[in-house]
Amino acid sequence: MTFLIPIGAVLAIAVLSSAAAAQPSFDCSKADGTVENMICEDTDLATADSRLAGRYAAAMAVIDGLDAGAEDARNTLRAEQRGWIKGRNDCWKATDLRACVQSSYLTREGELVAMWMLEEPTQIVSYTCDDSPANEVTAFFFDTNLPSVRLEYGDSIKPGSLVPAASGAKYALPFGGTFWTKENEALFAWTEGQEMSCIRRD
Repeated sequence: MTFLIPIGAVLAIAVLSSAAAAQPSFDCSKADGTVENMICEDTDLATADSRLAGRYAAAMAVIDGLDAGAEDARNTLRAEQRGWIKGRNDCWKATDLRACVQSSYLTREGELVAMWMLEEPTQIVSYTCDDSPANEVTAFFFDTNLPSVRLEYGDSIKPGSLVPAASGAKYALPFGGTFWTKENEALFAWTEGQEMSCIRRD
């Protein structure tokens, strides 16, 4: 399943560069807690927050253009964003607070871009896993600030973000899943503990 980028989403993305002033998307006079106050005082993090708000608006614009299921998708995205904000604010517990917040923004931006196809993918590759046509996964790669991937497996979709690896390119997926590419092969686990060996289809 592939989304087309509607005009509203394109416009939302287009304003990202012009709106990338050092002001976050929220009112700093009402900043609540260590993380939000730090964002207001840090130019790069404030810009990241503003950029992410644009991505979120673009994703909502994509949802508005859906033929069916828009309300459910809208509610899901709102709930996910609230959960993300809570996770970002929990960075006050991290050893390196700023690195945690920055990573949170980069990961979330990549997730939104990949899930809602807010940019054109740089590459689309299909793999057959465990020698079974029933286990086919298609990967859409995106050149976001933190490289991201959209995986289509059966009727399901998951976004992933690049994580450190000894070799190849490894992406972390929700619920402990992974997608690790090495030349024409990949190791793929839709959920933790269900790893399959995959070969790229030509």
